[in-house]
Amino acid sequence: MKLKIYSDKHEVAREFSKYLADFILERKEVHIALSGGSTPKIVFDELALSYADKIDWRKVHFYWGDERCVPPMDDQSNYKMTVEHLFSKIGIPENNIHRILGEKEPFGEAVRYADLLEVNLDRVEHIPQFDLVILGMGDDGHTASIFPHEIHLWDAHDHCVVATHPESGQKRVSINGKVINNAKTVAFLVTGESKAEKVSEIIDKKGNFTDYPASLVAPRLGELLWFMDKAAAVGLTPGPV
Repeated sequence: MKLKIYSDKHEVAREFSKYLADFILERKEVHIALSGGSTPKIVFDELALSYADKIDWRKVHFYWGDERCVPPMDDQSNYKMTVEHLFSKIGIPENNIHRILGEKEPFGEAVRYADLLEVNLDRVEHIPQFDLVILGMGDDGHTASIFPHEIHLWDAHDHCVVATHPESGQKRVSINGKVINNAKTVAFLVTGESKAEKVSEIIDKKGNFTDYPASLVAPRLGELLWFMDKAAAVGLTPGPV
């Protein structure tokens, strides 16, 4: 685990964008699972502003770690947010964008997307392997769309699962924990003081950390990075982790 802590969310966006540009440069082809949320949004803005012409987007394939079960132009769609803040501003081939079809029946779409991952990605021990999975974390410790009340979905047999938001009841399609932990690299993007309590519990392994799906992120063969601002990291125990 490597912790990268910056002054604010904008510095997180700049530094993660630099990291991502180098990550892509070093590889012939890259398969990346994206996250929704406010921090990825400003990362996408930074990538569009500073790296639109500096990254060879033709060798990058984008997927999603999770998606809300809404049409692609709905304001809640992770896909729509990415189009508006990144894809519409860079030269990404349409065939390199592999979205979860949120408008489809959720359980059928989970099966379809799992099959797509099996076809497009290399597999290690029969599990699809991303080069990079980008994750956020909710105030409740959820990640992707695996929520604490459905933490059992983390180890589901299927590569993709249908999750239910605990308050709205909204259905979401999400990759499971086995796919996340099979990635070559996993990077959390976490900002804001509302995340500090869960960040502290998870990284310092205290309190009820085992109740939070984000605590289960531990790549078997790869690297785990946390890109955070000082507000999110304020409760961490000083010193090496």
